[in-house]
Amino acid sequence: MMKTLLGTALGLTLMATTASATEKMRISLQLPLKSHLGQNLQLFEKEVEARTGGAIDVEIYDSATLYKDKEVPAAVGSGAIEAGVASLTRYVGDAPVVDVFYMPFLFNSEDKVRAAVAEGSPIRTAIEAEVAKTGGQILFWQAYGGAVMLSQGGPIKTPEDLKGKKVRVFGKTLGDFVTAAGGAPTLVSGSEQYLAYQRGTVDVGMTGVSGVKSRKLWEVMDTITVTNHADIEFVVVVNTDWWNGLSPEIQGQIREAANVAQEDVRNRMSEIEAEAYAAAKENGMTVVELSDGDLAAWKAVAQPVYDAYLAATGDAGKAILDAAGN
Repeated sequence: MMKTLLGTALGLTLMATTASATEKMRISLQLPLKSHLGQNLQLFEKEVEARTGGAIDVEIYDSATLYKDKEVPAAVGSGAIEAGVASLTRYVGDAPVVDVFYMPFLFNSEDKVRAAVAEGSPIRTAIEAEVAKTGGQILFWQAYGGAVMLSQGGPIKTPEDLKGKKVRVFGKTLGDFVTAAGGAPTLVSGSEQYLAYQRGTVDVGMTGVSGVKSRKLWEVMDTITVTNHADIEFVVVVNTDWWNGLSPEIQGQIREAANVAQEDVRNRMSEIEAEAYAAAKENGMTVVELSDGDLAAWKAVAQPVYDAYLAATGDAGKAILDAAGN
């Protein structure tokens, strides 16, 4: 009997020790788990838990169940949650330089994007330093692809087609671009865009094509115009105090997991976009490409966006634009 009691007590002690050694890492995500960012977080979760031997328990809260994307920077920075996924442009209020990725047609090739987001690049280094001032720091970047425009009843091929129309945007600089083209920008969170299109709150959509597939936006829009006028980047951000409370060994293991996830989504982005375009067509959407003349018309109205960016960012913004090859 005594042996049984001792054994039970020992088992309970071991269970308690194990439980106290487990650190929760809750991550807020605005997209569905089936989206490519959701699948990428699941890969990260698997890698972290394997590398740390379960010392870090990753919990993913998808579809904005905890926070909308616009709330993530403050939630992570305050420590209300350990980590979150946010569109990089959500940091534009504290770090205007982040919107370099939304300069119209600047990042118009995969090579230019990869050079900009590479570890240690001038652009990535400057952006991460600015974001780190908010109480959170970037753990890894998640590729989301090029921005496209969505419409109902016909494509948005030139700035003329945008005039007088309300356009869903997800950042200040994208709003400046819409304004320069003659449209009326309306800031709508990613998780709310389906309803915005369905209810006619906006006339034109703007998103990454992968979002068309994961959110089934073909149910509320019928045309995609392949503008690729901006490169959409999401970042996984961790609370700085929480991160600093981890041992260097655990930090290293999480960083290794982050590198695996970051490379996986970047390398698969072309395939992800191709699958999304195919799914959109299969579900009745028309996909429209821009002619050289159409593209020239868009670029012709874009200069005020660059002027506004430089006015907001000063020398730091100029250095980043120079590094981007503008």
